[in-house]
Formats: sequence, structure tokens, C-alpha cells
Amino acid sequence: NAQFQQCCVHISRNIAHKVRVSDRQEICSDFKLVYQASSKEEANNQIRFMIDKWKKQYPRVVKLLMNPAILTFYNFPPSIRRTIYSTNLIEGFNKQLKKYTKRKEQFPNEESLERFLVSQFNNYNQKFLCRVHKGFKEIHDTLESMF
Repeated sequence: NAQFQQCCVHISRNIAHKVRVSDRQEICSDFKLVYQASSKEEANNQIRFMIDKWKKQYPRVVKLLMNPAILTFYNFPPSIRRTIYSTNLIEGFNKQLKKYTKRKEQFPNEESLERFLVSQFNNYNQKFLCRVHKGFKEIHDTLESMF
């Protein structure tokens, strides 16, 4: 029952690359109101507003906005939304893995790469075992009931 959340930071960057420089600030400000809305309904209203406003000039942007995975984070309690609308936590770890594997240059076989990756996963899990990310401690019971 995993729910997919499209990274709002990446969507914002994609939108910025699909519009004229003269419209970039305005359209990105409009999109910022989507992921800063206080409710899913308000966010949907902002998306509809953006679609109406920009559909003639930027149909490719409208296509991005129609992705339902943009608003998945609104299915969760407000205290963790800011954390989960972006994939920064995952990207940081992936970047670190990439850096470590490049440093190793070459693994003799697939099994050695797999052992190395598993050890990195274990180290990461140990590092964050006792840490609770901002907002998650308060809603632990709520998340338990959701899953």
C-alpha cells in the first residue's frame, strides 16, 4: 500500500525549464502556493487556478500539474508534510552511495558490490536508529493506524 509522492522541488524545476524566463518567477510562485497550501482542497484549487491561467501558453506545464502524485503528501498529518513533499533525504543518501562506490573504482564481482551496499545500508540504519525526524514523533500513533 505504498503511496508515491512526486518531489515538489523537482516538479518546480521542471516547470521552470518549460517556461519563458519572463514567466518563470510568476509560475514558480504560483506552484509554491500548491505545496504550501493548508489543505489538499486548497492545493487542488490552486492547481486548477494554475491550469486555467497557463493552459494556453504552457500545455506541457499543465500536463505536469495534472499528476495526482503531486499531492500525495496531503494524505499525511501536517507536521510531516514539509519533510515528505521533497525527496532530499533519499537523494542525499543516494549521492553518498554513489560517491563511495565510485571511490572503490571497481568491484571484482556483483556479490562484492552487494555486500558493500548492504553494509552501507546497515551503517545508515544504525546512524538513524535512535533519531526521529522532525514531526514524526508526535504522529507515531497516527502513522501506525494508517498502515
